[in-house]
Amino acid sequence: MAAAQRPWSSVPRPLCWLLAACLLLQLGWRLAQQQAPPQARPLPAAPPAAVARLASLGEPLAMSKAMLLYLQSFEDQPGVSLPWRKLDYDRLAGWLETAQTLDPRSQYPLVAASEVYAGVADPQRARRMLDFVAASFAADPQHRWPAMAQAALVAKHQLHDLPLALAYARQLRQLATGPQVPAWVREMEAFILEDMDQLDSARLVIGGLIASGQITDPHELAFLARKLDELSQQKKAAP
Repeated sequence: MAAAQRPWSSVPRPLCWLLAACLLLQLGWRLAQQQAPPQARPLPAAPPAAVARLASLGEPLAMSKAMLLYLQSFEDQPGVSLPWRKLDYDRLAGWLETAQTLDPRSQYPLVAASEVYAGVADPQRARRMLDFVAASFAADPQHRWPAMAQAALVAKHQLHDLPLALAYARQLRQLATGPQVPAWVREMEAFILEDMDQLDSARLVIGGLIASGQITDPHELAFLARKLDELSQQKKAAP
């Protein structure tokens, strides 16, 4: 036989007030949670490439694209837009590196690093992206030279770091030697040397390009010959 229900009037009044207070506190807490300003979540550490490859279930290219989409969407969190300068760039580089490892032929991680994330108004973060690009370039210079060339331009024009730009341009000339690499990429080193007033070094680089046979286009060869004459005239005119 079910127990008889006691009427509300039999509940002690202090207990009723306590229950009412608990309900009001619960409602107030919920309201405060809804009105509190949204907080941006920090970027988590990237999974190791081996773990991501295992989780891909045999589809590493799809996993790479999913990771890059995650990075893109991470900037726009519910109720808040996270500026790039607020991201942990070491962790960001980890995500890009893992995505690159899963899909080595993809250019997107390098494009994102050199043209998007390196554009942040923070020299330290920009340099972190350029470091990632340079390390990736060394692993496959014949296919990854576009991002390295962009890194050299960022170092020169955005960071105003000519020695760093020169180091990148020199690696391009020495490593990106395939027929698909345009001549201007290998000529960058000479132009940066000229900007640094190292005219003799610039002439040596141009002379080496001509003598090596790497430049075969007649128009490019004529351009380089004129550049040699111009550098010689600048050298003579220098005090």
